[in-house]
Amino acid sequence: MDELFDDENYELSDPEDCQEYDSDSPYEVDEDQDEPDEEDLPYQCLSPETISATMKKCIEEVNSVLEIPSSHARLLLSHFKWDKERLLERYYSGDQERLFKEVHVLDPHQNSSTKKKTPSSSSSFPSKPTCEICLVDFSKDCLTGLQCNHLFCKYCWETYFRTKIFSNNTGGTISCPATRCDVVAHEKYILSIVKDAATRSRYHKLMADGFVQSHRLIRWCPAPDCSSAIKAVRNDAQPVKCDCGFVFCFGCSQPSHQPVQCDWLKKWLKKCDDDSETSNWISANTKECPKCQVTIEKNGGCNHMVCRNSNCNGEFCWVCLGPWESHGSSYYNCGRYDDKDGQTARDAQAKSRQALERYLFYYTRYMNHIESAKLEQNLYDQVKEKMEIMQRIGMSWIEVQFLKSALDVLSVCRNTLRYTYVFAFYLAKNNQSIIFEDNQKDLEMATEHLSGYLERDMDGLSDDLKTSQEMKQKVQDKYKYCERRRDVLMSHVFQGYENDYWEYKDQI
Repeated sequence: MDELFDDENYELSDPEDCQEYDSDSPYEVDEDQDEPDEEDLPYQCLSPETISATMKKCIEEVNSVLEIPSSHARLLLSHFKWDKERLLERYYSGDQERLFKEVHVLDPHQNSSTKKKTPSSSSSFPSKPTCEICLVDFSKDCLTGLQCNHLFCKYCWETYFRTKIFSNNTGGTISCPATRCDVVAHEKYILSIVKDAATRSRYHKLMADGFVQSHRLIRWCPAPDCSSAIKAVRNDAQPVKCDCGFVFCFGCSQPSHQPVQCDWLKKWLKKCDDDSETSNWISANTKECPKCQVTIEKNGGCNHMVCRNSNCNGEFCWVCLGPWESHGSSYYNCGRYDDKDGQTARDAQAKSRQALERYLFYYTRYMNHIESAKLEQNLYDQVKEKMEIMQRIGMSWIEVQFLKSALDVLSVCRNTLRYTYVFAFYLAKNNQSIIFEDNQKDLEMATEHLSGYLERDMDGLSDDLKTSQEMKQKVQDKYKYCERRRDVLMSHVFQGYENDYWEYKDQI
């Protein structure tokens, strides 16, 4: 059944206006100004094997210029977050001795005669050399150390490295165990001591982790159980897509959150955490029907609710509990907060109540789209069955892919709507914010129409080819219209960023 959703053969149609939901809104944005997408930020997905190869290549490039040991080059690159240009500029600006001291390695260019040599004669070396850790006497050949000349037995070195690697999760910055010595053990030396396969494997993984975490242009994919990373050409807060299918923001590694910027999202998430008790209260899964007060549980993503009480059958909006009929009016917008702007806040207590009311307004709608998106994931299984039915009555595999396209668009629009409420929460009122809210309302109405059709109106699908083709046209019209409304909203938001339209209630 999974072959129905073969991504290699699936391609979204070009977005266009839908006549059924055509809008006369005066707030259309020039089509030539599309929103930035992942193609605006060139990047590549790195597998675990590719990560190691990328690190090795970077080290080799620096070695070809500086002509120093690869272990030293790796430590220098890590110190400069793998920015080769910054490293070379600092290296050739003078005072290399100070640079190596900052990185905690000894200068490899030092004249051998100036280095502290390991004692070799019986006159300068104790007759029974002692390991400074286990205090056991050994022959001279059994003691070893770094350039700092602190000598320990190989068993103590191996035990020390294994403890650092497994217990402390330390890989690239393991320093000498001697007191007050900060010389870092380089990779070649560690691997010459550690022979255990499990420890060596763990060490290599820690090295790769450190490479990704310190590299300014590489991010781990935050998806669960994904070991890939994304490497971009510049550090921009734009969405990128991992080979596992997860889309996230390259700037902050959060799930893709356009149109809100990373700094505002961070403030919002912190606020939600601080108001955890309030969040628990407003995230309840049940509400009362505004007409008959019967408790209703939401079991689908669509916000058009129909009370199943036979004596009621009332239709209302799950978000605002208002009559559903009014949501079709161009003058009604339950996604717009009635900002009193402090006119009725005559004292500190009233201002606090008003601030809480405003927060709850946006948080409720933010959480609602999260819950709707979760519930709508169940539609994928239902859609697979419908696609199979359509193929049995004569439609080709390509012809039935419109259903997956519709669900993908629905998912993207839900995610966008979710973050529009974070953006709107921090937005101050002006003419441009009113345009944004109108675009938000249009996208919300289009998304609810699409969600409702996919959840309810397709249940009566018959084994009739003509009916299925008519349904296909309706679904395509609806999801293409959703795409169009999202394009308009996003284009306007990014125009606002470019032209400084937006004014905020808080300063970052």
